[in-house]
Amino acid sequence: MSDKKVNVTRAPNNALNLPFRAHSSLQPSRDMIEQAKHCDDSAQTLSSSYRLAFDDPEFLLQDEQRAVRLLLEWQKPDQMLNQHQIQATWPIFGSARIFSKPDASARVATLSQALQKDPENPQLLIKLQQAQRLLDKTPFYDECVKLAGLLSDPATTGIDATVITGGGPGIMEAANKGVAKAGRDSIGLNIVLPTEQEPNRYITPEYCFQFHYFAIRKMHFLARAKALFAFPGGYGTLDEVLETLTLVQTRRLKPMPVFLFGEEFWRKIINFDGLVEEGVISASDIELFTFVDTAEQAIAGVKKYYSTE
Repeated sequence: MSDKKVNVTRAPNNALNLPFRAHSSLQPSRDMIEQAKHCDDSAQTLSSSYRLAFDDPEFLLQDEQRAVRLLLEWQKPDQMLNQHQIQATWPIFGSARIFSKPDASARVATLSQALQKDPENPQLLIKLQQAQRLLDKTPFYDECVKLAGLLSDPATTGIDATVITGGGPGIMEAANKGVAKAGRDSIGLNIVLPTEQEPNRYITPEYCFQFHYFAIRKMHFLARAKALFAFPGGYGTLDEVLETLTLVQTRRLKPMPVFLFGEEFWRKIINFDGLVEEGVISASDIELFTFVDTAEQAIAGVKKYYSTE
């Protein structure tokens, strides 16, 4: 193994935005909550109005406190990542339905057996056809595992950044898995939905967060991003990719490389050239992203971008 020194790009210390821990003469709020409980019961002390505002869930969950909850969803992950000195991230997006080949094959087999028992069921036929198409996409899962493992090592790109995903199954799991296999840490940002997954087991536990607000979650994806990597996906992936391109296009986000894995998929789903022809985006807007098919191509693109920055 070469002993050649690797130049790693790090943000200056003041970019950590760590809070200044000055001495405070104020009593900790946690102690105040306990002290507030030490009072005799009366009509007044048992009234909901008497509860400390920051220790009153019913009050905090009212519509009028939505702005407070938005702030808390920003502040908690941001503060914890700052405390762990996470200064830069690699966001990886993609479908929750693209699994490893063994898992995808098992789903096809299960649906095939079900259809044999009920061959006239149109819904089963559609599900089987979709499962077969998703089975064809399993190479993306493997490529994502490889990509995340490479990105997690600062020696690969010269940039010390942490992989961040939506924390669920499919491509998200593949990314967290690739980092775990490399023996490094990764971040997962789960969100509460009626049918949402639990966090995958490859996320570093202390970097596993849960969100209610999509908007704040997306801000965390991009706040520390050095590049964006998107694999085939549905509405959620499209939302994340198009918002990123919009923010870069309008210069609300610092320029960064955006890599779309699977040119055939993306050109089928979004007619980028058609948008130019219709005059609704500029020809230069297509240069905001790059199509790639392999992890190595994406890594080469990152290195080229930051070597000329």
